[in-house]
Amino acid sequence: MNIDIRELDAAESDFGIALQTLLARDQGRLADVERAVEEIIVRVREQGDDALLKYTRRFDRLELGSAGELEIPKQRLTQALQGLQQAHRSALEIAAERIRKYHKRQLQTSWEYTEADGSVFGQRITPLDRVGVYVPGGKAAYPSSVLMNAIPAGVAGVAEVIMVVPTPAGEINELVLAAAALSGVKRVFRVGGAQAVAALAFGTDTIPAVDKIVGPGNIYVASAKKQLFGHVGIDMIAGPSEVVVVCDDSVDPDWVAMDVFAQAEHDELAQSIVISRDAAMLQRVKASLARLLPTLDRATIVRDALSAHGALIRVADLAQAADVVNRIAPEHLELLMREPRAFMERVRNAGAIFVGPYSAESLGDYCAGPNHVLPTAGTARFSSPLGVYDFQKRSSIIQCTERGAAELAKTASVLARCERLHAHALSAEYRMRADNGVSLEEPNERSKR
Repeated sequence: MNIDIRELDAAESDFGIALQTLLARDQGRLADVERAVEEIIVRVREQGDDALLKYTRRFDRLELGSAGELEIPKQRLTQALQGLQQAHRSALEIAAERIRKYHKRQLQTSWEYTEADGSVFGQRITPLDRVGVYVPGGKAAYPSSVLMNAIPAGVAGVAEVIMVVPTPAGEINELVLAAAALSGVKRVFRVGGAQAVAALAFGTDTIPAVDKIVGPGNIYVASAKKQLFGHVGIDMIAGPSEVVVVCDDSVDPDWVAMDVFAQAEHDELAQSIVISRDAAMLQRVKASLARLLPTLDRATIVRDALSAHGALIRVADLAQAADVVNRIAPEHLELLMREPRAFMERVRNAGAIFVGPYSAESLGDYCAGPNHVLPTAGTARFSSPLGVYDFQKRSSIIQCTERGAAELAKTASVLARCERLHAHALSAEYRMRADNGVSLEEPNERSKR
C-alpha cells in the first residue's frame, strides 16, 4: 500500500512555514461546535436532569425512564470486575498497581518554617473534595483512561471520585466498569458529551457538582471544558494525539513504523512525525510504513492520519533535531537512538519522553506508571502531565507574632501608601507595637484626630 506522507528538510528556507502548516491541524468547524455546546450548557444549567435525559435519547439513542436510571449501581462495578477473564483482570490490576506506585511519589506535603521572632509561614496541602472523571465511549472504550484519571485522585486523597461515560444504545463496556471498581470510583453515570461536562460543573438533582473535571473526550467535550473553565476546574484542553520520533540507524525501521502507527490509529486527526539526520534511515522508515500498513486493523484511519498530518523530517544534526522538537513541543517524544539520555538534556518541551528503543510509547499508554494524560498541540511549552498535584490545593500559612507583625508593618505600610491604599496601610500599622517609637502615619492624618 502506498504511503502519502510529507517529507520535509529543516535546511530548506521555507521549513518554518512548512512546519507551522503541518502543526495547524484543522479540527473542523469550531465556531459551529462552540455554539452548539453553549446551547447544551445553558439547557443543562436550566433544566438539569430533564436536559440530560433528552440529550441521552438524542445522542446516545438510549431511552431512560427516569433520571435515577442515569446512575449505574455500585454493585454493577464489582460484578464487572469479578466477571472479567483472568487475563484481562490481571492486566488491569498490574497496570493499576504500577500507576498507583508511580503517583504516590508525587504526593506533596504541608510545610512550615519559623523565623527568629517566632512568626510561622508555610504551605498547607489539602485534596479536592469531589472530582469528575470523563471517560469516552462510542467508537472505542478506554479502561486505561479510568485508571490514569481516577487513581491519582485517590492517591491525592480526594473524598469522592465520580465518573461519567456514554453508553450508546445502552452498551456498557465491562472493562471500563471494572477499571472504575479498581480505581476507587464512588459513582458512575451513563451520560456523555458536552451535557455530561455541564452536569458535572453545575450539578443536577441526580449528578453532584464537582470541583474539577478531568479526562479526554471529543471536540464537543473539549469545547465544554473550555467554556466552563473558571466555574469548575479542568485538567487541560486536550487535542488530537501526537508523537514525535527522533531516530538514527541503530533502531529497526519497523519499530519506528509501528510506533508511528500506534498514534495514527487513534483517529484521522492524530499526528505522527519522524525526525532524523540520516536521509537513508527516513527512507527505510517510509518503506516499512508502506509494507506494514496493510497488516493493521485500522489501516484506513492510519493512512488518512499520515496523509493529512504525518511527516518525515530530515535535520542536519542533533542540535537542529532538538530545536525542531522544542518548537513542536510534542505530547509524546520517543528517542530511538544510540545516546538518548544525552539528547534528552537538550529537550525543554515535551509531555512524556520515552528514552531508548525499548521504551515504546504504547507501554506508557497502559502500564509503565507515569500518566498518559498529557499536554497536546504545543501546550507542553507551559503545562505538564496529569498528576497527583492536579488534585491537591495549596493554602499559604501566615502566622505573625506581635514582634514580627510590627516589623513587617513598616514595609507593608510604605508599599500600601505607594499604591494609595490607605486602609491597607492602617491595617498594617494597627499591628505595630505602641512602644516601638515609630509612626508611619502621614502628618495630615494625625492632624485630623
